[in-house]
Amino acid sequence: MSLHKIIIPTPFAVGDVNSYLLKGDMLTLIDAGPKTPEAWLALKAGLKAANVEPKDVEQVVLTHHHPDHAGWVDGFENAKLFGHPYNDLWLRRDQAFLDYHDAFYLDRLKEEGVPEELWFWVKKMKRPLNLMGNRPLDMAIHEGDALPGHPGWHALETLGHAQSHLSYWNPESGEMIGGDHVIAKVSSNPLIEPPLHREDGRPKSLLQYNASLERLLKMPIGVVYSGHGEEVRNVHELVAVRLEKQHQRALKVLDMLENEEKTVYSLTKELFPYAYEKELGLTLSETIGQIDYLLEDGLITERMDGKGVFHYLKA
Repeated sequence: MSLHKIIIPTPFAVGDVNSYLLKGDMLTLIDAGPKTPEAWLALKAGLKAANVEPKDVEQVVLTHHHPDHAGWVDGFENAKLFGHPYNDLWLRRDQAFLDYHDAFYLDRLKEEGVPEELWFWVKKMKRPLNLMGNRPLDMAIHEGDALPGHPGWHALETLGHAQSHLSYWNPESGEMIGGDHVIAKVSSNPLIEPPLHREDGRPKSLLQYNASLERLLKMPIGVVYSGHGEEVRNVHELVAVRLEKQHQRALKVLDMLENEEKTVYSLTKELFPYAYEKELGLTLSETIGQIDYLLEDGLITERMDGKGVFHYLKA
């Protein structure tokens, strides 16, 4: 088995994204960049450097559904497409899902205390759909499934940054292809996304993400091939630092709830006074994560008022 890294430009603030070509019993591309002409040129050049053309790729496997990873899934006519079942909601993008998506976010904005003049953000919560592929999965991959054509590699469900997030792990070699689960230079955003099954209610993304990180501490990981930037080799040390920083961020929010009830929106304005207007979705996700964390530990109380807005106070 050989692993070949392909660096692909994106139009997003995160910068370049990495795809990985795995040569084994099957020729596999993990992640496929955003659907831009520049990304397609970079993908083809990266494949060519490994003596491969797009038509040679037998399967495309996704770490998650975000557009910088799931753009060119329909550029490989001979490849099967595999990934977590949640990917399919976004790859199909039928009207029923888009309606459910908008209703989910409108409910969230209301309960977070976001004023009505900002409810237009519901439409902006849809990722840049034109940069995403639009072919459905040929097969879903679940926790523990072997990666077809690559004995020794199997899927690990690492939810948090996305509700579709899988990492691919080889316990024998200590290697992991980690998507956006662990990135060397930045901590991933645990984003609020509609649940796969509506009856499950809002996913607690930060708690999921922390649990997914904590799993790694028990695993003999030598290297994570990341979705962005360079490989991560000091995995346990980095994860421990990230979890501690997360704890400190939550305690900062706890202090802000010492003497006065606040909504998620009022906390977000306080935490991100310069960023919240431009990045309302991201900043609300971050604040909700801290609230979930503090509620889980019983450090704050939650009260819903007559208008359906949640208020929080130090316990």
